[in-house]
Amino acid sequence: MYKKFHYRRKYNRRMPEVTLTPLIDTALTLLIIFMVTTPMINNAIKVNLPRGKAQECKNNKRELIVSLTKSGKLSLNNEKEYSSTQDLISALRKVVGNNKEKIVYLDADGDVKYELVTDLVGEIKEVGGIAHVALSTRKA
Repeated sequence: MYKKFHYRRKYNRRMPEVTLTPLIDTALTLLIIFMVTTPMINNAIKVNLPRGKAQECKNNKRELIVSLTKSGKLSLNNEKEYSSTQDLISALRKVVGNNKEKIVYLDADGDVKYELVTDLVGEIKEVGGIAHVALSTRKA
């Protein structure tokens, strides 16, 4: 009785490789997104809104936001600062265009003189296509 010897063939077994390319691509994409959005968050215009009990309609989107800071700086949609009211009004006319019934939300700092706020509201109302100017407040 002969024993049969089975010779095992040595297979070149490769270890499975984990490709890191998709992981690196995802990480770099997220890094780029954070690098782009971080300056926008930090450059938001700081306005200390006065307190109020009235609440705005929750279904309205705040498309047009005019900000007036304590130092008198004006901006439209927290994007660009304007040196004068006339520059802001001309930019607002360009944004509104032929649209009608737009609502402009005025975020005026609580320490700004009331006269400046009313003058700005009056000038915004003169722009064609704007139905209302809403004064923003924070919850009391």
